[in-house]
Amino acid sequence: MQPCRTTLSVVFLAFSLYAHVAAQEAELLKVPRFHDPSTPIRHGDTWWIFSTGNGILSRFSQDLKTWSEGEPVFQECPAWHRELLPAQKGHLWAPDIIHRNGTYHLYYSVSGWGKNTSAIGLVTNQTLDPKDPDFRWKDRGIVIRSTPEDAYNAIDPHLFADEDGSLWMSFGSFWKGIQLIELDPATGNRHPTRREVRQLAWSESIEAPAILKHEGHYYLFVNWGLCCRGIKSTYEIRVGRSRKITGPFLDADGNDLSTGGGTLYMKSEGDKIGPGHPSFMEHDGKTHLFFHYYHRQRNGSPTLGDTPLRWNKEGWPENEA
Repeated sequence: MQPCRTTLSVVFLAFSLYAHVAAQEAELLKVPRFHDPSTPIRHGDTWWIFSTGNGILSRFSQDLKTWSEGEPVFQECPAWHRELLPAQKGHLWAPDIIHRNGTYHLYYSVSGWGKNTSAIGLVTNQTLDPKDPDFRWKDRGIVIRSTPEDAYNAIDPHLFADEDGSLWMSFGSFWKGIQLIELDPATGNRHPTRREVRQLAWSESIEAPAILKHEGHYYLFVNWGLCCRGIKSTYEIRVGRSRKITGPFLDADGNDLSTGGGTLYMKSEGDKIGPGHPSFMEHDGKTHLFFHYYHRQRNGSPTLGDTPLRWNKEGWPENEA
């Protein structure tokens, strides 16, 4: 009889392990996908994040931990998308959002894979509450575009409002790297007179910039490597800093980011593969860095990451995620 009891025990243990693993997998599948998450933004008691997807995906949360799906920004895309790129079918990339003068300004990328025939578009809304009668996304057209004749690729916008009231947008992917333009703080569109495109950073594979100001320095975070390959993605986050938003940005060893410098901030570790597309938010008295990564246990599904920023005695951010 003893062998029979042993066999039953083994079967029961195997079944329990299977049930536990199945339950874990079911929980993981409930986690919404986030690729190229925008800066989190609050409306009332609700946080919103927008991300890459058909029509621009939206997610909302009351606690920044449990996220629900919202409606896409575009049910029907503006005609200029197809005029720019005839093959464009509504899959829009890497949005970012900022609240200015009582209006939400949402910037996003219209492009095709491996091309720099691209544009950064702008839509605005008075509210983020879909139940509000004033809720309506209004197309404001193209902020900046690029063609094969340009040295940059107009995608991956990130917004930065400075203390002096000026408004800036960093952007760029591959080609000649990360660029910076000044925007009109009244409209959110391209500044009417200060129209210089400044190069901030370059590497052989670079994109997804974000700027943060801390104790008198501007910090430029960028991605090196390749995204969009699941657990084979090679994204990592690098950083440099400057006393001026226009640069030059230097890494911790004094190398200029415009010639290939960049101090490593975050790389693949454990289940978090290819971390990238950073943004920043003040919450509970701390500066949080939000990013996406490819979850090893979820077959490389893009997942939202969140870590408080910590600074060493030399004033450089250290990753403890």
